[in-house]
Amino acid sequence: MDYQNVKGTQDYLPEAEVIRRKIRRTLEDTFIQYGCKPLETPILNYTELMASKYGGGAEILEEMYTLIDRGERDLALRYDLTIPFAKVIAMNQTIKMPFKRYEIGKVFRDGPIKTGRFREFTQCDVDIVGVDSQIAEAELMEMALSAFAKLDLKIAIQYNNRKLLSGMLEMFEVPSEQMSAVILVLDKLEKVGVEAVKKELSELGLSLTVVESIERFLTDDENSSIYYFEPFTKANENIEQGVKELKKLMSFLAYLKISEQCVFNPFLARGLEIYTGTIYELFLVDQTIKSSIGSGGRYDNAIAGLLGTDQSFSTVGISFGLDVIYTALALKDPAALEPSLIDFYIIPMNTLKESLLVATEFRQRGYNVELDMSNKKLGKALERANKDGIRNVIVVGENEVKSNQITVKNMETGETSIELFQF
Repeated sequence: MDYQNVKGTQDYLPEAEVIRRKIRRTLEDTFIQYGCKPLETPILNYTELMASKYGGGAEILEEMYTLIDRGERDLALRYDLTIPFAKVIAMNQTIKMPFKRYEIGKVFRDGPIKTGRFREFTQCDVDIVGVDSQIAEAELMEMALSAFAKLDLKIAIQYNNRKLLSGMLEMFEVPSEQMSAVILVLDKLEKVGVEAVKKELSELGLSLTVVESIERFLTDDENSSIYYFEPFTKANENIEQGVKELKKLMSFLAYLKISEQCVFNPFLARGLEIYTGTIYELFLVDQTIKSSIGSGGRYDNAIAGLLGTDQSFSTVGISFGLDVIYTALALKDPAALEPSLIDFYIIPMNTLKESLLVATEFRQRGYNVELDMSNKKLGKALERANKDGIRNVIVVGENEVKSNQITVKNMETGETSIELFQF
């Protein structure tokens, strides 16, 4: 057999998994702090659900893993946690609103592989249903800043509104059937630049007049201010609504004193067709990873769309990539990624049975304990404890057993202490 991982997947050995679990716990504790309830959804879904027009859009559907079960049913691995969550709300309409949920789980995309991006990866999502005010977006953005501060990663959040962007494209007379394709192209602006965007827009078959109008918009020095868009509000309803929502969001961000960390970007597009209002992406300030490490937005039509009803379900969410966060921490300070989970390391000196009793007693006290079972010499065992960053070592020798005591050594200070113990 050729022993290797499937391309785009990887194993996480204990040293890495310790850090990943710390990230997970930090995020989960933050989610709970903000009143979110846990939820778990299946990895396997019907292809029809995942391919819904209220799902990830054409680009993600090309990356979806599909299969057929024994009953010849078309199934798919989930490519995100959003549509499975929308399905839960559609199936359980008695859930009390507003409803906040978080979910941390594996998702799968057969897409390009790059730093921090794999084909099997873990997403950490929070969604709020039943709040149509921009206060929901503001709370999620503030929550993101809080979570990353706990992880000692400085982030900036870029935000925009899809109504504003769609309204501007309507003003430039972009045909409605090409709107999604144009938004996908604009979403690449920061990566490829204006000239490459112009080229792609022309290749879509847009007229020269439309392309030039979009170019003027992209290169106007005044477009970074919300006030740039106000003259267009009377001519286009989407622009009017987008400006109104953005101003409300900005007022919340200013009141929370996080406006400097949250930056309005009128070209942020988030290519997914699901989004209907506010959108945002999270970036590392130090740019060690240039792609976003989190994103989200408002998607008010997804749940109603799955139900086939006109009933309104105001929904907004945010998602963090656990794998890319781990990569960011590893790039920042690899040496800081090796904390020990062990409180006490027990070294038997021809006292294996008695040492097991000591280990059991300390575990019952609530400590994490590792018992050396390899019969190492004392020097080698202490060297191993040092290497693994274990703070406390307990040596159990024959003399300790005879005198009903154990010796505890603090590996940081070198100090030793004697504790009575009934063998």
